[in-house]
Amino acid sequence: MEGLGLFNDIGKKAKDLLTKGYTCDQAVTLSSATASGVSLTSTAVKKGGHYHLDMNSEYKNEYMHIGVKVDVESNISATFTVLKVLPSTRLAISFMLPDYNARKISTTFTVSEALPYRNLVFSVKLPDDPLKLKLRYFHENASFATEVRMKPSPAVKFSGAVGAQGVAFGAECRYDTSRGEFRKYKAAIGVAKKHYHAALVLSDKGDTIKVYSLYHFDKKQKTSAVAELTRKFSTNQNTLTIGYLYTVDAQTTVKARFSSAGRLATLLHHKINQKSHLTISGEFDTKALDRHPKIGLALVLNP
Repeated sequence: MEGLGLFNDIGKKAKDLLTKGYTCDQAVTLSSATASGVSLTSTAVKKGGHYHLDMNSEYKNEYMHIGVKVDVESNISATFTVLKVLPSTRLAISFMLPDYNARKISTTFTVSEALPYRNLVFSVKLPDDPLKLKLRYFHENASFATEVRMKPSPAVKFSGAVGAQGVAFGAECRYDTSRGEFRKYKAAIGVAKKHYHAALVLSDKGDTIKVYSLYHFDKKQKTSAVAELTRKFSTNQNTLTIGYLYTVDAQTTVKARFSSAGRLATLLHHKINQKSHLTISGEFDTKALDRHPKIGLALVLNP
């Protein structure tokens, strides 16, 4: 296992094989960059018959990052990040125009590597989310993340994981101070070896259990199979989803998944070059063949 990771990383590889890349939208992304550190990205997405367009420009150098994003509704968001203000620090200020009486203004202060393996993030947003504090700790055999949101009443979210030699145990919970009770909690156990990954996740206050299993058939992981079994105790309902990945060559990968609910999905991912790729995916309900299948396309071009 390459680093323990956070609680959400337990079973992540299996979930990614089942879900990552599948889409029912049509999207085209164009990006370019110059040697001086300026990059420009434009994305057009069609969702439900409506088109969404945004443009994102960014400038980077050794001391600062400047980013500006414009969407189809003429909203402009900008972020200024100053590096090396102090050793191991980063100061960022972002805002949106129109600002609507400064409702979109936010500032972020990040301290990285203040102590070994630690990452401390402090952010302020006015006035929608008055205060948010994040703290993350990474170690070879342990990690935790906590987040405090100061709403009308504070809410605290905590997650942690411990493990060694490819075996990890984790838990996550959220405490609502206004109710004086835990509103959400999860528990998980995961096993990650060279040829297989397995995970068991208990969520919905113990009402739902999910079991993931991922197996690689070869050393280079060109062919893999995954299964997800979901059991919901309150409704006595079981759902099984299986997936498959096959790497045709260095540029082309195909994926497929099928669920016990009768939904079949396929995906084709092709690298045009190292920075550009095309993804075509489709899904249809085998129990309702009279319905039209859903087709998705994502094209990323980066000369």
